[in-house]
Amino acid sequence: PGLSYTWIFNNNTLDLQEDSRRFVSQATGNLYLAKVEPWDVGNYTCAVSSTAAQRRVWGPPTALTLRGDGVMGEYEPKIEVRFPETTYAAKGSSARLECFALGK
Repeated sequence: PGLSYTWIFNNNTLDLQEDSRRFVSQATGNLYLAKVEPWDVGNYTCAVSSTAAQRRVWGPPTALTLRGDGVMGEYEPKIEVRFPETTYAAKGSSARLECFALGK
């Protein structure tokens, strides 16, 4: 509770509010890209903020590069679900459950 995740791409904050290809899990902080495009190549850095500690911590940059051989990996379709065993929500509040479909 009280943590938020932000991703920085080539020293610019990613604005993912209306992005249908990219998504940041507020449960894990993971950045998901639905389909990598040439303009996605660059350095990605995750920043984690804590409202309780009033602090922001930066992770190391991770470089994303495209394969030069043009070969795409084959992935068997699967659904990634990481729900907690029990999710509690107060009446009238919002609850967020994340589910990702992976594969080709």
